Amino acid sequence: MVGVNAGPVHRTVVFPGPVGPAMTLSPQRRGPGDPCYQTVDGAIWKTSLQPSGPVTARIVKTGRETVACDAWGAGAAEFIEHLPAFLGFDDDTSGFAPDEPTIAAAHRRVPHLRIGRTGRVLEALIPAVLEQRVTGKDAFRAWRLLVTKFGSPAPGPAPARMRVPPPAEVWCRIPSWEFHLANVDPGRARTIVLCAARANSIERLTARPSAQARTALQSLPGVGEWTTAETAQRAWGDPDALSVGDYHLSNMVGSTLLGRRIDDDAMLELLEPLRPHRQRAVRLLEVSGLARNPRFGARLAIPDLRSL
Repeated sequence: MVGVNAGPVHRTVVFPGPVGPAMTLSPQRRGPGDPCYQTVDGAIWKTSLQPSGPVTARIVKTGRETVACDAWGAGAAEFIEHLPAFLGFDDDTSGFAPDEPTIAAAHRRVPHLRIGRTGRVLEALIPAVLEQRVTGKDAFRAWRLLVTKFGSPAPGPAPARMRVPPPAEVWCRIPSWEFHLANVDPGRARTIVLCAARANSIERLTARPSAQARTALQSLPGVGEWTTAETAQRAWGDPDALSVGDYHLSNMVGSTLLGRRIDDDAMLELLEPLRPHRQRAVRLLEVSGLARNPRFGARLAIPDLRSL
């Protein structure tokens, strides 16, 4: 086994066409202060807790079609083994030929968009639970505080303040007052502890087709359609997992494609012809710069639970 600070283990992935790792991996970042994801001088630094142990990875685009990675820690070899999937090498775009003019234009603008997958379900699920019904700013702060306090130091020459996410047994033992201090309400805290207690079963969902895995994940109390989709996008690279119930998504889709706000039902009807690539279409709009999302009314308020 590779030692905690041994390494680096190196791998270069050569793609069959242009590649953009920053575009592929950006959904993995939970805010600018994410202790598990940082960008320094063009290099992406990512930590993870693999079954074999913690890992810090440094990912760099080295050419039009090449990406190199150095990894440190007990989980380095395992992370490197799955690096192509993480970078979206085997993302299947077959059948994706959008007729809708704006989505087709977005596809022409960024034809090299790839959807990667981590294979680490709990690492995608817990921050998604933290993001339920609150602003991104509040959720990102909670993730940063909890991982910084209960995670472990990042192995190797990681940037300052980077941490490895806690294992399931640590999430289970976090006291209720620590969630409270991170402004996480009791409902979300209970869901996190419940998911962590069933971590082994949850991780095994990776072996199922994504649609089946999403159904199984939604059977957990506190895990709904939105949380499941956010998890499936990152852990399984699901190109169809649409985040229904998102505070802004339907408005963005409607404003971009129709020039007006719409609700979730209208968004589902509008994107139905793109199945099984509905989330791919949304990502294309976002990364191409063609998305429009005019703001109406006040921002969602952040309740301060710590004063209660």
